[in-house]
Amino acid sequence: MTVSALPASISWPDLGRQAAFQTWLNAIAPRHGLDAATLAPASTDASFRRYLRIQAASGCLIVMDAPPPHEDVRPFVDVAGLIQGAGLHGPQVLECDAEHGFLLLSDLGQLPYLEALRGGDRARADALMRDAVQALVQWQLRVPAAGLPAYDEALLARELALFPEWCVQREFGIQWTVAQTATWQQTCRLLTGSALAQPTLAVHRDWMPRNLMVCEPNPGILDFQDAARGPITYDMASLLRDAFISWDEEQELDWAVRYWQQARAAGLPLGDAMEADFGEFWRALEWMGLQRHLKVIGIFCRLKHRDGKAKYAADLPRFFAYANKVALRYGPLRPLLALLEPMSGQRVQAGYTF
Repeated sequence: MTVSALPASISWPDLGRQAAFQTWLNAIAPRHGLDAATLAPASTDASFRRYLRIQAASGCLIVMDAPPPHEDVRPFVDVAGLIQGAGLHGPQVLECDAEHGFLLLSDLGQLPYLEALRGGDRARADALMRDAVQALVQWQLRVPAAGLPAYDEALLARELALFPEWCVQREFGIQWTVAQTATWQQTCRLLTGSALAQPTLAVHRDWMPRNLMVCEPNPGILDFQDAARGPITYDMASLLRDAFISWDEEQELDWAVRYWQQARAAGLPLGDAMEADFGEFWRALEWMGLQRHLKVIGIFCRLKHRDGKAKYAADLPRFFAYANKVALRYGPLRPLLALLEPMSGQRVQAGYTF
């Protein structure tokens, strides 16, 4: 059986990759009843990956196009298996061509958490976020961390280094003095030290509304290929202090307390201090969140300047607001405010405020 020609609306970087995809699709089409004429974009991605939706005999399926050497689908396949083994809802890998970077996946639907949460229905938002918290506890309990790469000091440092390189220098054209660089280095030591002091388990690394789908069972989990063995507060910080939607602190605290109570009841390794005191858990979460926010600011600026994806920079004010809020709250982090102010002052006031 040979599938029909690929739609002209689906662009390809070169004829060689298009031909490789056509060959792969021809080979797997009879097993799933695929109709190539129905291929259509399913979602965009900040990486080199893209996702296409295709009609099959059983309904809609998803094609992942992840061109080597920019992307490696093997971690995605491995973690997808861990998710299935943990009893969580993630896409099933139905076909895999790791050499060329093509996957056929089950479809988790077309309603991302982000879209549903922006609808303005507070009761629905609360129900969805409670589902996300419950699923995160199950992820942390049942997804084995032993085989995942370590979210270690070197990785934390590489992530933080994105901020001065791509935001401070490239986005704003600022050169720090020796004293300012020393302030930055001390902040990095504090944030890295707090992260490394936490108990470690499987970390999704992007447990946020854009990567969760409203489906049954809820939620569906996406974008997990960068999972690592790391700090216990990381994914909860990602959920509460999101790149594309924000909540008032009273609501953040409500969901954080619910997570903390469920984590303790489930026997997750919070450590003595965080298990005994929610305040200590919240401090660790906020410091972990700040590390993530500084990293993401750097990534969004890199997407703009290196990859030509300027739309992500529109959310920089949200992240500067997060960072200022945490740095102001904790004395050891307050020196960071002087580094942020030349970049964040006008941007936060003009684009986003709490």
